[in-house]
Amino acid sequence: MNILVLNSGSSSIKYQLLEMPSTTLLAAGQVERIGEVESRLTHRRRNAEDKMEVHVHMAHIRNHRAGLVAITELLDDTMQLTAIGHRVVHAGEAFSAPIRIDAQVIEILRGVSELAPLHNPANLAGIEVCLELFQDIQQVAVFDTAFHQGMPAHAYRYALPNSLYSKHGVRRYGFHGTSHSYVARQAALHLQKPLETLNLISLHLGNGASAAAIHGGRCIDTSMGMTPMEGLMMGTRCGDIDPAVAFYLQRVTGQSSADIESLYNHNSGLKGICGENDMREVLRMADADDNAAQLAIDIYCYRIKKYIGAYLAALGRIDGIIFTAGIGENAPRVRQLSCHGLEALGIVIDETRNVRAQGDVCEIQSSNANIKLLVVRTNEELEIARQTVECIEC
Repeated sequence: MNILVLNSGSSSIKYQLLEMPSTTLLAAGQVERIGEVESRLTHRRRNAEDKMEVHVHMAHIRNHRAGLVAITELLDDTMQLTAIGHRVVHAGEAFSAPIRIDAQVIEILRGVSELAPLHNPANLAGIEVCLELFQDIQQVAVFDTAFHQGMPAHAYRYALPNSLYSKHGVRRYGFHGTSHSYVARQAALHLQKPLETLNLISLHLGNGASAAAIHGGRCIDTSMGMTPMEGLMMGTRCGDIDPAVAFYLQRVTGQSSADIESLYNHNSGLKGICGENDMREVLRMADADDNAAQLAIDIYCYRIKKYIGAYLAALGRIDGIIFTAGIGENAPRVRQLSCHGLEALGIVIDETRNVRAQGDVCEIQSSNANIKLLVVRTNEELEIARQTVECIEC
């Protein structure tokens, strides 16, 4: 069966067409700069020689409907879709698993959009257009937050008045759930052990970053909170911070709450410390003796180390630590610094294996280490496709 995976952003649409259960990638691409004078559609398609051909189209794509029409024209009638899996960032407490989309589901998602105003409205726009264009195709919503819905109350509740939770849904929800779920499953396959028997710490380190404590395949705690701002230091987000900083800034700078929210989300993290949010560039700057860049790396890795320690305590024991996503998979120095000093806990990295790590799953721990250190290549689109198949077949 062919599954189309869609990720609709505010001005972009990412997509993959996968044949399941073989997981063969048939086509993939991205529409960028929707609504601008010159939009860009990059399309990759598997040809008769089993190679991926790349086509780039520049044109004005005025809205998401026009973008999806352009995508379907490139995929053409031979794609024989079975279902469409939609990435949806936030489900609130409404859904703890993928669900087939109908009018009621859309209304529920619209109701929780205030929890993710930068993401959910765009996700919904893509869904509504697809329901119009593919009326006979089953469509499934797969949620970033779903994997974390099994957290116990003592992990997801904030120490705030109960009414803020019961009336307004103020709690920790967590994100990157499809990635954490995928890499945990891949780790279990690699270790040849049932996921239900493993305790894992998953570190999704990209421009956005989060940690998850996974007990028997179920998330029991995660670093991101009510929004993706909490937790680890990120490319442009501050991560954990004293809430009173916002009140102080309002008093001494006159900034509005919207100004400070933008500051926390778009001009903090690595960018706030050294002016650059791409870890590759930050590492290059540090190699050139840029003190601000080195400080940014030190803060970034120290935050990761603290969460490793906290989740080791929460889980009681761990079988493995997973590094994944753009930085987790490709920055040996970040992995090394994040594990440095944890040898007494059984976390010992092998420097040679760490530098040479490549492939879908790679072990980088020392031969005498008690805890596996794994670099796992994430594939959120494949996880969405798998969950879509499971949903329509159940």
